[in-house]
Amino acid sequence: MESKVVVITGASGGIGTALAVKLGAGGHSLVLAARREKELKAVAKQAGPKAIAVVTDVTRRKDVERLRDAAIKEFGHVDVWINNAGRGIGKKVMELTDEDLDEIFKVNMKSVLYGMQAIVPHFQQRGMGHLINVSSFLGRVPLVSFRSAYNAAKSAVNALTANLRMDLRESYPGIHVSLVMPSIVATDFHRNILGQAMPPPGNVPLRTSETVQSPEEVANLMAGLIENPAPELYTNPASYEIVQHYYRDVGAFEAERR
Repeated sequence: MESKVVVITGASGGIGTALAVKLGAGGHSLVLAARREKELKAVAKQAGPKAIAVVTDVTRRKDVERLRDAAIKEFGHVDVWINNAGRGIGKKVMELTDEDLDEIFKVNMKSVLYGMQAIVPHFQQRGMGHLINVSSFLGRVPLVSFRSAYNAAKSAVNALTANLRMDLRESYPGIHVSLVMPSIVATDFHRNILGQAMPPPGNVPLRTSETVQSPEEVANLMAGLIENPAPELYTNPASYEIVQHYYRDVGAFEAERR
């Protein structure tokens, strides 16, 4: 793959770290963003000499704009921008507070909007670029109800991504907009949630045929997406089958999972 300048948010752990290491090994120039400075710098070092760390709070629009500016200053342009940062919550719908919703939508949805609005004008000026938003297939199906607010925020990300893609498709055919929907990934994500403790990967009661994926597996698939852009990527083929099943007959699907 031709060397690209790639910005990755949420790069201090999980999928973000695995992707940084994967792309760094491939010779790409990386701009890595997260709030945790120590961990972020360690990832940048691991990703190689063409990786820089930019401490960023993606819930602040000015921080996201500063991240874009730092990338352009360092490398002259951005080829790929990956909105990967996110946070979970362990509360059912009737347990949610205003504060819960504000926090989860700020981290999972508004941060994505900030990233989109920061980088797309740059892509438009260049006539090319690739925006990748990392969502979750739980934004499509109600399999884990105690992640209600997280699922709702990811559903909003799905809609924003699709609508932006439609907005750009005719006037800017060189700009790709992709949505990545992982399922269960073996990361520390479950440790950093709001509300009740959540079961670790492998113990989530999905009652599906899905298997737990490693961050490296997801990173490999995302690297492939960068090389060959597509509108959507389910990192686990079983996820797509579950979504199709759900939309064929919502009532029957939900009855099966009582």
